Amino acid sequence: MPLFRSRMPSPVGELTLVASDAGLVAVLWEDDDPRRVPLADLLDDAGHSVLERATVQLGEYFGGERTRFDLPLDFRGTDFQKSVWHALLTIPFGETRSYRQIAEAVGRPTASRAVGAANGRNPVSIIAPCHRIVGASGALTGFAGGLEAKAFLLKLEGPKLLL
Repeated sequence: MPLFRSRMPSPVGELTLVASDAGLVAVLWEDDDPRRVPLADLLDDAGHSVLERATVQLGEYFGGERTRFDLPLDFRGTDFQKSVWHALLTIPFGETRSYRQIAEAVGRPTASRAVGAANGRNPVSIIAPCHRIVGASGALTGFAGGLEAKAFLLKLEGPKLLL
């Protein structure tokens, strides 16, 4: 199945959006390591319906007009990774969770490190809000888009820490 991409400017740098006909596959950062979300044979198609919807919804999010995304997602990863990414989708706007809380949510309470690794490979940053995951102390921890982008997104959402 071919993959299509478009680019959009954002307050956290240029984002590359990738979609299949089944849904959004990736939201990539400007300086993203290509090994983080390996994708091949991307075709430019800013007119792809999923990419158009994602661009509009991300624009609304950055403009403070959207708190929830309504997009079909085409997660590509292991079953464990997919369970973590689906758990990210349950974190409400303006709230945060710890790696341990996500590990508990996916039924693997001792797998905090594995959750961290899966979180780091989240292909649909912002949409599946990996930026809402913080360390057990509430400190900002690693983020593919950089800690400055993570801080920006959390400030945009005004999170209440729930640890």
